[in-house]
Amino acid sequence: MTIRTIRPNRGQHYRPRMHCLQKIEAHMVEMQDPKSGLKGAEQKLNVTTIPHVITGQDIIAWLLNKMKVTQEEAEAYGTMLVAYGYIYPLQNHRKLVMCNDGSLYRFQTPYFWPTQKWVAEDCDYAIYLAKRNIRKKGVLEPFEQEHYTHLHTWLNHKWDFIVMQATEQYKAGKDRKKPDRVVLDCQERAYWIVNRPPVSVCALQGFCNDSRKPFFFQNIFYQQAIMRSKVKSSVSLGALVKFVNTYKNHDPFLAPCLPSNPWVTDNDTYWTLNIRRVDQCTKMRVERWSFSFFELLSDQRGRDDFKSFLKKEFSGENLAFWEAAEELKWGSAAAIATKAAVIFKTFLAPGAPRWINIDGRTMGLTVKGLDHPHRYVLDGAQTHVFLLMKKVPLNGVPLRPLNGVPLRPLNGVPLRPLNGVPLKTAERGPLKTAPDR
Repeated sequence: MTIRTIRPNRGQHYRPRMHCLQKIEAHMVEMQDPKSGLKGAEQKLNVTTIPHVITGQDIIAWLLNKMKVTQEEAEAYGTMLVAYGYIYPLQNHRKLVMCNDGSLYRFQTPYFWPTQKWVAEDCDYAIYLAKRNIRKKGVLEPFEQEHYTHLHTWLNHKWDFIVMQATEQYKAGKDRKKPDRVVLDCQERAYWIVNRPPVSVCALQGFCNDSRKPFFFQNIFYQQAIMRSKVKSSVSLGALVKFVNTYKNHDPFLAPCLPSNPWVTDNDTYWTLNIRRVDQCTKMRVERWSFSFFELLSDQRGRDDFKSFLKKEFSGENLAFWEAAEELKWGSAAAIATKAAVIFKTFLAPGAPRWINIDGRTMGLTVKGLDHPHRYVLDGAQTHVFLLMKKVPLNGVPLRPLNGVPLRPLNGVPLRPLNGVPLKTAERGPLKTAPDR
C-alpha cells in the first residue's frame, strides 16, 4: 500500500535555492559571533529562565547597522529569517513575522536549518504530535489536532511504533534540565511550524496551501516533461520517412501532377478531377485507396464503391453503422441523444432492421453506455465493425486498373481486373462479385 504525504513534493527546480540559503546562513553565523554579533541575555518566560534571548528591536538595529539598508528592508529581511526558520519567536510561535519592538526571539539551532536538507516526513511529524499529545494530555491546538487525526488514519498500520517512539522521547526529555527541555521543545515546535504550518500561515518552504493560479503546477509538469523523450528519434524519423515515401507522388508540391499543378498554373482541372464524387476516377486516386482501408473510407467515391460491394455481400449494415457512428461523433451536441436512440433502434436493438453482428461483450458495453449517450459511446462497436470490414476480401470491389497498369494490393489482397478484361478508364460500371474459386 502506498502511503501518501500530506503535502505534495515540489520539483527540485522550484525548491528554495541552496545558494541563497547559504548566504543567509553566513549572516546568521555573523549575527551569533561573540564579538561583533548580537548580545543575548537570559529571559524569564513563565516560570523558566531561557538563555540567549534577543529582541526584535536588537535584530533590526543590527541589520540596519551591518547591511546599510532602510528600516523597511531590514524588517522584510528579518521576517524572511523568521519565515525560513533561522529565528523563531518565543511568545507567539505562530506569528512568523519580525516585529520591531520588544518581542522575544531565539536563534534556531543549525540542526534544524533548511540546508540540512531534512525531509519533513509524515512519520517524524506524527512522532512529534504524539509526544506533544502525551505532554499536553490530549490538549493540542486545532490545526495540530487536525494533522494528528489525518496522520493517525494514514499511518494506522504503524501507529503503535509511532506511539512507542514518542513515549521514549518524552521519557528521555524528562531527564534533562527544565531550561534545556523547554528550549528543545521550542526548537522542535519552530521547525514544524515552518514545515507543517497552519492553514492561516504561509511558509516559504513550499508546504502551505498555494494560492497561486491553478495552472502554475501544470506548467511545472509540462516544463519537466519537455525534457523527457517518449519516442526514440530513430523510430519517429523512420515513420516520417516512410510516410513521405508513400504519399510523395500524391502531393503536387513534391511530384509533378497531371494535367498541371493548380497552385502554379491557375488551372483548376486537377481539382475538378478530384472532387468528392466523380464519374471517372484518376489512376492516382485509385492507387491512394490501396495505402490503407481508412484511405478507402475517407474518399467519398471509394466509400460509395465499397458500399455497393457490401450490398452484394449482404453486409451493408456494417458500413451504415460506421457512418452513423461518425455522424454521432462529429455532429451537433444537441442531437446526440436523438441520434443515439435512432442508432440503437436501427442497429443494436433485438430484432433491429439492420442489426450488426458484434461480440456480446462489446454489444453489452455499448448498450449500457447508451443509457447516458455521449460522442464516443459507440467507439468500441465502431472499431469492431471497422476491423470486420477491413478483413473482407476485396477482389470483388470495382477497382479497375487504368490503361493496363496493375494496381497495388489492398489489405494484402491482390486486385485483379473484373472478368479478366482490362479497361482504359476507371469509369463507374456495374458492380460484379469475384468469380467462384
